[in-house]
Amino acid sequence: MKKITYFALAASLLSWNIAYAHEKPTDAQIAAIVVAANQVDVDAGKLVAAKSTDAAIKAFADQMVTDHTAVNQSAVDLVTKLKVTPEANATSKSLEEGGAKNLAHLQTLKGKALDHAYVDHEVAYHAQVIDALDQTLIPNAKNEELKALLVKVRPAFVQHLEHAKHLQATYQKTGAQE
Repeated sequence: MKKITYFALAASLLSWNIAYAHEKPTDAQIAAIVVAANQVDVDAGKLVAAKSTDAAIKAFADQMVTDHTAVNQSAVDLVTKLKVTPEANATSKSLEEGGAKNLAHLQTLKGKALDHAYVDHEVAYHAQVIDALDQTLIPNAKNEELKALLVKVRPAFVQHLEHAKHLQATYQKTGAQE
């Protein structure tokens, strides 16, 4: 089951990169991508915070909910100010679909299997988001305020990745892998 989950995640992330390779997103599309990417993490974080019994995992999931909700609110505030309507696109739709698949998978798990699947997903997901910020979103943002917001939130994504890697290393080191 674990291999299928990672294969699905890899396919979702690959489709995200393919969407970027063929077109440069507009600011309205970038806004939709940002909202979708953050909502995926909010949804997964809420589920895991409610289901996990591990205090460190629960705290991490709660932090993902708090931080990604704040980023989404900043993005919504900015696009409202700029009178830009986020435009759904292949990438934002792929993120939403991948997030729904991840949620469905996480709902089937409990205990350490849930915790490990969540942390593994968070490591891969945050690495992919950072890559997208660096390679596509920041370079293609035309509006300076949108670009500034993306640059401003990037360090939080790096911190999330490092935290998730730390959690992942901890359970691998303790032999808790299932």
